[in-house]
Formats: sequence, structure tokens, C-alpha cells
Amino acid sequence: MAERADVLVIGGGPGGLACATLLAEQGAKVVVAERKPVPGPKVCAGGLTWHGLLRHVPAALIERAFPEQDIRTPWQRVVVAEPDPIVATVNRERLGQWMAERALAAGVEVLAGTRIVRLEAHGATLEAVSGRRSAIACGHLVGADGSTSLVRRFLGLPTAAMGIGLNCLHPGSHTRMEWHLDARLFGAGYGWIFPHRETLSIGAYGDIRLFSGRELKERLLRWAAAQGFRLDPRTIRAGLVNYDYRGVRFDRAWLVGDAAGLASGLTGEGIYPALVSGQAVARMILDPAHPGDELARLAARHRQHRRLTALAVNHRRLRRLLMEITALLLRTKVIDFHLLEMAD
Repeated sequence: MAERADVLVIGGGPGGLACATLLAEQGAKVVVAERKPVPGPKVCAGGLTWHGLLRHVPAALIERAFPEQDIRTPWQRVVVAEPDPIVATVNRERLGQWMAERALAAGVEVLAGTRIVRLEAHGATLEAVSGRRSAIACGHLVGADGSTSLVRRFLGLPTAAMGIGLNCLHPGSHTRMEWHLDARLFGAGYGWIFPHRETLSIGAYGDIRLFSGRELKERLLRWAAAQGFRLDPRTIRAGLVNYDYRGVRFDRAWLVGDAAGLASGLTGEGIYPALVSGQAVARMILDPAHPGDELARLAARHRQHRRLTALAVNHRRLRRLLMEITALLLRTKVIDFHLLEMAD
């Protein structure tokens, strides 16, 4: 392992790998430290939007593509249809491995199965799976280590806005991609059925201020059974979604993706914000004069989502009405489905 790098990236998800790849392509010496044995696995429904990352992913990674989105509330059913796929599903692990291969080809040193023992302003102490420890110094430190980011805590940033997603990969097939907006079950969130090639991603997203992970799991199981799916509780995985954005730059330390709190509080969408913020941070490291317009647009969309989330979370009696109004506006085409995405 290199004893010094221009940039040390903590976390080998989409944000960290996108950042590292762009930096290495421009000649920077970059090391990525990822605690998991291989980059990629994460609790995720695996949906990518056409306006976001979908057009930039090889066709071989796409499992199912849907030009129609089926949106349901207790009172309405709305089908949004477009000529191009609105959302497609990918295998999250395969997507991560593809991005890792691109990073390696660009010259990034990827240290999988490596945990952070100690962080400092200009470096870190790392521990490999063998137990061997080593120190690495760096000019810039990038935290891309998810919603419970060690780098974020090191910087002393609190996290006051958090969602939780529960996902189960269930065997079977399904013809529709469905979003279920039921405030009685999911509060300000929703349940989903996202078909993949050989499995279904069935899950629920909600705000942790409204209920615990255990309570959301019980609601997910009850809702899925009503849809005709008997989920094995042991196969349900949980993941936190940080949407408490407080900036990306802190002197020579940076945050991207969920670590920065750039996921959508409204939908939990995180892959696209991670990619955009990772590349934006790389450009700002390479060129301190880079204006970061792409990050400003992302932050503006993030504020819109957060305001809508706060409205639904803080006003219990309005939640169901807000869901029904949203579905009605989609039905009458007053609003576009893409307004619910993080891509602009």
C-alpha cells in the first residue's frame, strides 16, 4: 500500500469510486479504503432513473426497464407512461464492481476489506483483514462512507435528518414497477415493488422520526402479505438514509453522497446524488476555482425534497392528503414524475 496519496477516499460506493476515478484519470495518486470484502453490496432497491445515471450504465448491467410507473394510494391508482424507460433496475453489487473496475483501470489503488482505525487531519491508520496496520498520509481526505460516516463524525457534524429503508430480495417475477403511498402504513414514505431479472425488490422507506426500524419491518410484512407476497423476515435488510446536508468541503476534508447527507429525504434516492457529488468534489480538488454548478443544482433539488419531507413528517393530519394530492397532480399531469427524482 502507498504510504502517501494525493487523495484518500474512505468508502468504495458509487460516490467514492466516481470521485476516485475522475481524480486518477487526471493524474492524481488516489487510494480508496473500503471496509467490505468487495465494493458494491448495499441495502438498495436498485432503481436508476433515465434522467439520472441510467443512460451512463452499460446495457449489460440493466436487469429490467420500465417506461411505466404504477403509483398507488388508498384512493387512487396512477400510471405514468413515457417513451423511454423512466426507471430501470440494476444489481447493486454488479454496479459497484463495474465502477471498481473502472477505478482500477484509471490507476486507483482500491483496498477492500480495510477498516479505519484512526483518522487524522492529513491521513489515517488502516487495518487489513489480516490484522496488519499501516498509516497513510494524504493531501485531501474524502468521506464517502455512507449514512453513518466515520469521516462526518470526525468532522464533528451532527445528523438530525435520517430515513430508513428496508429491502427484501424475494424470488419471483412481476410485470409492474409499483410505488405505494400509504401514509397510514409508511408515514411520509412508501412501499415498493421493483422487479429485477430473477427476483423482486420489495421494501419500504420511512423517516425514523415517525417509527423505529422494527415497527417499519412489521408494517412492511403486513403490507407485503396484503399484496400477495409472504416475505421471510430473516431476509429483510435495513439501511439508513442520511439527508442532513451541511456542505461538502471542510478545509482539505470533503464529504460526498450519503456521508454528506445528499440522499433524498423524500424518496431515499442516493445513487445519483453520490455520483454527482463525487465527481463535483473531484473537480474542486483538481481545480479550486471550479464553480461547482452541478453540486449547486443538486443541493437545490435536495432542499425541495427536504421541505416536502418536513411538511409530511411534521403534520400528521396532512400526510394522507399530501399523498392523494401528489397522485392527483401526477394523474392530471400538473407535475412531472421527474420532479420526484434528484436529477434535474
